[in-house]
Amino acid sequence: MGTTSLRAIESCRPHAEYKDKWFETDLFIKDGFKFNFVNGLITNFHLPKSTLLILVSAFLGYQLTMKCYKRAIEERLNFYSYGDAMLIL
Repeated sequence: MGTTSLRAIESCRPHAEYKDKWFETDLFIKDGFKFNFVNGLITNFHLPKSTLLILVSAFLGYQLTMKCYKRAIEERLNFYSYGDAMLIL
């Protein structure tokens, strides 16, 4: 699951009927967010100060996220939309 699908799933309400329905979300996931449904994330390495990096940091924790990014830079991994990815469990 990536960041967009994570936001969509976490926007769902428990026991709500979503079959054949569309809905929008304005959910902004940041530090302190309580994840209700998602326990894993596949995502690429996002730009500094981006909302997607904030989401990853909320999921993984700031310190561990920064450690992963430091390692990615050391290993010369690619960033941005078509870069390398990481699996977070």
